[in-house]
This record gives sequence, C-alpha cells and structure tokens, in this order.
Amino acid sequence: MNHRPPLARREPVVDTLHGVAVADPYRWLEHGDDAEVQEWVAAQNAATREALDALPDRGEWHGRLVALMDLPVVQAAALAGPSAMVLLERQPGEQQARLTVRSLADPAAAPVVICDPATFAADAAVAIDWFDVAPDGALVAYGVSEGGTENSVLRVAATADGTHLSEQIANTRACSVAWHPDGSGFHYTRYPDGDQYHRTVHHHTLGAAADGADDPVVWNDHPTPEAWPMVAISPGGRWLLLTVMVGWSRTDVHLLERATGEWRTVVAGAEVTAYFDFHGDQALIGTTTSDAPRGRIVRVELDGPLPAGPDEWRTIVAESDSVLGAPRVAGEALFVVASRAGVDRLERWAPGHDTAQVAPLPPVAGIVGLDTDPVTGAALAVVTGFGEPPGVWTVAADGAAAARIHPAVDAAAVPELAVTHTEYPSPDGTQVGIFVIHRADVTPGPGTPTILNGYGGFAISETPMWSPLIGAWCAAGNQYAIAQLRGGAEHGEDWHHAGWRGNKQNVFDDFAAAGDWLVASGRTSPERLAIAGGSNGGLLVGATLTQRPDLCRAVWCAVPLLDMVRFPQFLIARLWTHEYGDPDEPEAFAWLHAYSPYHRVVEGTVYPAVLLTTAEGDTRVDALHARKMAALLQHAAANGPDRPILLHQEGRAGHGQGKPVGKRADEYADVLSFLTNQLT
Repeated sequence: MNHRPPLARREPVVDTLHGVAVADPYRWLEHGDDAEVQEWVAAQNAATREALDALPDRGEWHGRLVALMDLPVVQAAALAGPSAMVLLERQPGEQQARLTVRSLADPAAAPVVICDPATFAADAAVAIDWFDVAPDGALVAYGVSEGGTENSVLRVAATADGTHLSEQIANTRACSVAWHPDGSGFHYTRYPDGDQYHRTVHHHTLGAAADGADDPVVWNDHPTPEAWPMVAISPGGRWLLLTVMVGWSRTDVHLLERATGEWRTVVAGAEVTAYFDFHGDQALIGTTTSDAPRGRIVRVELDGPLPAGPDEWRTIVAESDSVLGAPRVAGEALFVVASRAGVDRLERWAPGHDTAQVAPLPPVAGIVGLDTDPVTGAALAVVTGFGEPPGVWTVAADGAAAARIHPAVDAAAVPELAVTHTEYPSPDGTQVGIFVIHRADVTPGPGTPTILNGYGGFAISETPMWSPLIGAWCAAGNQYAIAQLRGGAEHGEDWHHAGWRGNKQNVFDDFAAAGDWLVASGRTSPERLAIAGGSNGGLLVGATLTQRPDLCRAVWCAVPLLDMVRFPQFLIARLWTHEYGDPDEPEAFAWLHAYSPYHRVVEGTVYPAVLLTTAEGDTRVDALHARKMAALLQHAAANGPDRPILLHQEGRAGHGQGKPVGKRADEYADVLSFLTNQLT
C-alpha cells in the first residue's frame, strides 16, 4: 500500500498546565466547521479512499459482510399487554431497524409497523434510538434522531394500528419515560435547549402542547451538571422513582409521593449503585453494590419511614460469584441477569428459595434486554451470542422453559464458530479473561491473522455478542480475540475500580499482555496481529499504539478519545471525568497526561499501520481527537509506505448509533481489507 496523505500544518501552541508545558501543534484541527479544516478532511478522505479502494479484496469483504448484515435481528423488545410485544427489529434488505408490534402467539404474522425510518431520509440516516411502552401496551413513546446525532425527538403512537398522536418533543436524547398507569401521560427526561448537561425531569399530559413547551419541571436538583436522572412509576401510580447516576459508581435514589408532592430520599451521596424496580406500591426491589461489589438484591419497604441507608436494606439475594443486574419483578418472583466472567444467564428467584431456577438459554450467551409481566410472571429476553444473531426468547413464568420465538435463525447462513473462554496473566499477576473465536475447522497458529479487541471502562462487560464483522473475519479462516480488561464489570465494581481514574494504566497493561499471550501461546505472531477498539476502546488502542508499537502490525482506532488533556471541553465529555479524572485537577492531570495518546507520540518511531475512523455527526466523542492524532502520526512516524496512517471522517453518521447497514458495510469492508493487506 503505497500512500502518502496530505500533511497538516503545525503551530507553536504550548500550554503550561499545573507547571507542565504541553504542546498542541494541531489545535487548529479542533474546529470542525472551519473551512481550512474541512478542506484538510476532504483531502484526507480522498487519499484514504484512493488507498482502500485499490485493495483487491475489498469487494469480497463487502459481499461477505452484507450477507451477514442482511440476517434479521432484534435490537430490543418489550411486552405490550398479554398477547403482543413491541420490537426494534431489522429485516433483510432494510437499512435501519423498524419499530413494530408483533403477536406473541404468532410472531411470524405481519406486524403493525409503528415507525419505519426509511421513509424519513433518502440516505437512511434517520434512526430510532429508544422506546418505552405504556403499562397496558396501548401506546408507545419512542425517539427518532438524524445523522447519528442521537438528539432524538419524542413521538407517541398507538400499538394497535400505528396511528400517531400529535406529540413531537425535542431534546430527548436517550430518554427515560415513566408512563401513568392509565396511559394518560408520562414523566420523562429532556435537555434544556442548547445544553448538553442538566438533564431534567418533566411531566407531560397527552393532549397538552405537542412540543412539550408547557410541560412543568418535576426535578432539576442536579448534584452535578452531568447527573443523569431516570424515572419509573409504581404500578398503582402512587410513587415516582427517580434514579440519578452521578458518575459511574454512584446513584442517588429519591421517591416522589405524587398525591402530596413530598420527596423522600432512599439513598444519596454514597459511592454505591442501586437500581430498583417496584413491587407493587408497597416496596422497592433492586440490586446494589453497597457492601457487595458484585451486587446483592435488596428490598426496601415503602410504608412507614424509609431505612436510613443501604446498611438497613433487607438482603433477599446475597452476593455470590455472579455479577447481578437490575432485577425485574415477575409475579411474586424476580428475574435477574447474572453474569459470570462476562457470560450471562437468566435466573429466577422465588420467595423462600435459597437457589435460583436458571432459564435454559444458550450456554455462551449475552442477554441484551429483559422485560417481565409483573402480574403473570412471564419474561421476554433478547439473547445473542458470537454465533447467534440477537432474537427474542420467551421464558415461562416458572423459569423452567424458554424458546426463541423471533426471528428464525438460518443456521446455514451463520459461520460455525469455535469459542474458547480462558484466562491469561497481566504483568502484575492478575488473571484476565479472554474470548478466542475462530472457524470450527481452523487450528490457529503463528501465521493466523488475528484481531484483538477490548474496551476496559465504565463498568461495561465484554459479553458474547453477534457481530457481522467477527463472523465475516472468522469465516475467512482468521481469528478474533476479545480481552475482558479491568475497568469493565466482568467481576463487579472492584474490577471496574481497578481500571479507572489513576488505575487506568492497568487496562493498557492488560491489553498488551493479551497480545503477548496470543503470540506466546502460538496462536498468532506480531506480524499477523492487529488491535481494534472504538470510543473508550479507541483510547485503549491509541494508548497501546504509543506504549507498545512493537505489539502488532496494524491498528483500527474508531471514534476515539485521544487528547486526554482537553477532552472535557468538547460535546458531552464532562460526563466522563468521574471515570477518567478531571485534567483541571493536578493529580488527575498527572495520570491523564502520562498516558494521553496524543501526547505520547514519539517522533522517529516506526508505528503499526493505522486506520482512524470517525464521524462529523458524533455527539459523544468529537471527531477532533481522530483528526489531531492522524495529523501527528503522519508527521512523526518513521513508517514506510507499507505502513500508512489513514483517516476517514464519515459525513452524516455519529458514534455508531443509527448508522445504516450500507454505511456499516462500507466501513467494515474498509477495515477488513486494510487489516488483511497488513496481516497477510
């Protein structure tokens, strides 16, 4: 690959921060609307397109990816009364997922289509971001955004026939909705105009001003501007439950008695999480990390004075070797997703039982959605795996039987994969989990092209998941590995804290050790190894690229954070200072500056080949990170033409949410052809 993208001009910009001189020669590339920046991006895109389009196998990869992406999938599901379910699903030939209503008894029958985003924009850049069904299943609220921005507009429709009400409420990104029991209105979250923080709770009555302009504020007592409230209403309507995420390991929980307007605090100010469901109007049942890093299930009675704090909450399921998700009430029992080292199972806990009934779902699975009927006790789960596109499973009320009901899986269209889940040692002796995936008839060796992926942050676990990219890569005889790094939640909150803030270097050490282990165990070699990650995972591979340029031959760095000195200044990034630390504080600046990839590039170093991908519509991580890093690497790297540094900035796309199938197929074909060219 003989390629030289256009170099960016350098400026003598130096800040003195906490007594440290910090150079920033490409600060001018932060201004994405500037004409000079746009001209430079266009030249970068043209050079990247020229290089990637010349690769001989790009068309073959594209065909494999489209075939796998065309398989039907369900992204989310919820019960809509006793006989129906609302799905966010994508069928073959569709660019975006549709919001539909299907019969539980006959899911293959023609659905009611609530919203088909394909009718909104010719380029398929409109997507459904979220939805919430009213308690009786008659209405559904959902959010639509355009161009990957996730800045959704709330709409309401009838599930019986898809008829829409007049509501169109803007600024409802990732909205939390709490319907009245009678479906006459709801509490919900939205943002003030022009503000990316101060997410506020409002109340809306159906038939009031359709744009929500008259909706009163119910809660705006933000402990920090970045606090993230979520809402729920008790089945009888007596209580409004307010759960406020304050950073990534603390939740404050409050109750509003709706008839009196009196607020009561369940917990506030403690560095613990607590996620509750209502058990009627009499009690809260939830999972907390208080005195239980992996989670314990507790009950809080609502009649009479509330307990003084988490120490007084009654434990009904004790902490174990599984990480417990938020429970869902199902009759007198509870369903809860329990994860062991990132592998999910669905447990049903019945009153008076010391052990759980484990639903018979696939053995190496990820459960990406769970809904229950609090009256009948039935459950609906969205289940996926490395070899199974996500689909809807029904689970019997006693938890003893389960079946996939939609969509049907075409076994012939899915590659037969072998999945190994094992551990390897990090430099400090910590054992770290890893999934190793390849075609069932392949025996990996030093010559096997391998992609190593990871995330390691925000208490997000790496679990079995369906990925057309993994399927296509492995179907071609290659290998894919996913490391379960510290910073995630595979082993609970202690595992998370071992990889956040001042401990973040543990994450990078874990990841590099995964690459070394793959090589040392004879599964691949450095010249056949690529690393890949997006968002916080983009930071991961950026740090690994600069700390261990010898580890691998190629890097895919997607929608990344890379300038960790200035990151809080852009878009919604102050949401993440609790996880990473705030560079305005001297102690946090020291550890952030020490690993910030943009500040750790060494001129004259031979780096792996790098493909940086980003999007101008990304409202989470600003594309400036990828632009600045590409410019710096193109200037500093002593790479020959066989190890290019390429940047591609997509147009009407964002952080990944809502990207149409065609754009994803194009991007993944670019990535796999780029990596194949480097690893073979």
